[in-house]
Amino acid sequence: MKKNTLLLLLTCLALYDAIAQSTVYQDKAYLQDYSIKYYLPDTSVSVSDLGSDRNGIVTVLASKGVLRPHSGAFQFPGTLQPDLGYKPLSEKSLRAIGLYENQFVYLDSLKLFSNAFAGKWLVRHHMPDAKIMCTGKDFNAVISNGKDVKFYRMADLLLEAKLGEDTALDIRFDAEENQFLILCKSKILTLSMQDKLLKTVFEGKNMNCFDVANGKIFVGTTTGYFVVDSRRFKYISPLNSKLPVTSVQTVSSINGKLWFGTEQGAFMLRDDGKFNYYFGDRWLPGNRVLKIVAGSENNVLVLTNRGLGDIRFDPMTLEQKALIYEKQVRLRHIRHGFNCDVSSLKNGDLSTFEMGVRESDNLWTSMYLVSQLFRYKVTGSKEALANCLESFEAMERLFDITGMKGYFARGFERRGYHKLSDPQWTSGMNNGWVHAQDEEWDWKGTTSSDQTVGQMFTLTLLAEHMDGEVKKRAINLMDKLMTNITENDWYLIDYDGKPTLWGKWNPQYVNGFPKNVGDRKLNSSNIIGFLQAAYHFTGKEIYKQKAYELMTRHGYLENLLRPMSEIGKVEQGADDWAKMLSEGWNHSDDEMYFLAYWCLYPYAFDAKLKEQYRTAIQQHWELERPEKNGLWNLCYRMTGAKDFDFDETIWYLKEFPLDMIEWQVSNSHRKDIEMVAPNFRGQTTKEVLPPDERPELKHNRNLFKLDRESNGTSELSAGDSFLLPYWMGRFLGVIKN
Repeated sequence: MKKNTLLLLLTCLALYDAIAQSTVYQDKAYLQDYSIKYYLPDTSVSVSDLGSDRNGIVTVLASKGVLRPHSGAFQFPGTLQPDLGYKPLSEKSLRAIGLYENQFVYLDSLKLFSNAFAGKWLVRHHMPDAKIMCTGKDFNAVISNGKDVKFYRMADLLLEAKLGEDTALDIRFDAEENQFLILCKSKILTLSMQDKLLKTVFEGKNMNCFDVANGKIFVGTTTGYFVVDSRRFKYISPLNSKLPVTSVQTVSSINGKLWFGTEQGAFMLRDDGKFNYYFGDRWLPGNRVLKIVAGSENNVLVLTNRGLGDIRFDPMTLEQKALIYEKQVRLRHIRHGFNCDVSSLKNGDLSTFEMGVRESDNLWTSMYLVSQLFRYKVTGSKEALANCLESFEAMERLFDITGMKGYFARGFERRGYHKLSDPQWTSGMNNGWVHAQDEEWDWKGTTSSDQTVGQMFTLTLLAEHMDGEVKKRAINLMDKLMTNITENDWYLIDYDGKPTLWGKWNPQYVNGFPKNVGDRKLNSSNIIGFLQAAYHFTGKEIYKQKAYELMTRHGYLENLLRPMSEIGKVEQGADDWAKMLSEGWNHSDDEMYFLAYWCLYPYAFDAKLKEQYRTAIQQHWELERPEKNGLWNLCYRMTGAKDFDFDETIWYLKEFPLDMIEWQVSNSHRKDIEMVAPNFRGQTTKEVLPPDERPELKHNRNLFKLDRESNGTSELSAGDSFLLPYWMGRFLGVIKN
């Protein structure tokens, strides 16, 4: 009996350990993709072909000679410049470029030749309109002008044939079958190395391009692609039209991955049957893809009408990725200690960036500050501590600069850079700028509820996890803020003596909304969390009393526990304000909820409330699961949840783009994604796209948005969007270094 009990105990412990380990990500290197771009400086130049040899030399054939990439780096594009390295080559008018034993081979109107092999390989082909070439084994080569084909070994002509009515589009060498393949619009021909015969082996329709690898021929058409066996020439896979773009212009098998080029970008077939889509200047200088080849360093080179995209796949851990973002934030996104986005770029040129006050800098700063707090607690980094305290000083000064006890500004700036508010305008409709007592500065009022969430998120976590003077300062500000709100009848009172537009938790305001309007639930949830945290850290009974008064007398507990599934559009007869607030799902509200859950859940007054809060948070999280938002998942994990979409969280962090410039994005044309009917939440597709393929990265935006027209006018800070969920994951033990 004892042995059985012991065995059962050991089995349970092993199972528990296995479950625990399954929700911990051991941070190992994965392949992180990013792009280095090279633009054509002369828009009148057209490009036609591309190659990369064993020396790492990249050559582009253009209408004005041979070009090479010059001076490119991540986020700092280079250009394609004339290759003047070898004058006899630079002066030729080349038609095509290929490789033999990974060395360059060239085709012009007179010759096929190479500068490798001591320059001994030279074929005078007597085909002045030759434009296609392919090399095989033993210095074999096939060239074509589209109508005629010539087969050479070294300089000896072994076969000359006409293709008839069809036109050759491309030629490939199948090393496994020791034969050349010739693609036409409606057929594929073989040219055997042994019998030197040209014969039709496959017939199809609307074929544009092809490649051969591992016994398979991959054929791109105007309506998708299919796969044919390279020995029997039978279909392996039928036509697949569920692609990002169905009209395929070029296809390449590179390092075991299938790549496609189209008029609207490039895409790569993943192991799971889905596609990585590379569109726009985040990845490519132009969207009309002409050719895709393998680079020499596990990179993929994509030639477009406007230049060359060098897509890199670097081994990288999540921590290494986070440290890249840490540098991005410090270099371009810190202003007076605030974490701010850059929204004044010109064509994505980072040398033109300009920082300035933004409406929600206080909120973005709170999220960055807490990321640095978590980083400090996990790593002991002095740099993280300095970053955290610098941002805390900025957020603290938001209180000081107003000269109003317990009221904080949205932001501040040196005097003279913002037009002051018109005193005749009503609060909430003006721009909020007023002079500070210090004649050097102006500050912005109209402080909102989401700014208050940012302050309380910061102050609560500083009070919880810091000691000494910093802890005291955080608690003091928290006390002043909550005293201000409670003494002003649950309003934030602006510099003009009137409530701000959004800083309202008054029962008459909150309960004035129909029950299915989100602000009724949101404001109730937020203010109860604030009061609980204030009571926990100050010990002042007034905060507990006020919280229970709101929960019991005014129904705030019922409000905040109301299932999220009941939130929706108001019925006819509601006022215009309620109608406006319920037109669609407000993703900023999600951010306010989840950040304030760090005040609501941990500091519940008793176990019963805590369990009720946990249920409400879980219901909210369940509704948000389709977004696969790593931050929401980890905030839910804070409640002790075991199932918090661990895999989706790691996917979210890995798929986040290193380039956070807001480039043009287009996905609505894609045929590989399943659209859903219009709905209240604004969900457009059955599955959310990866972060590096969609236009929106910030947590308060609709992650199901598919397109963005503006191109390269701003850069987002990673301080709130990536660093907070990453370091939160480290802090919660979900990610182990």
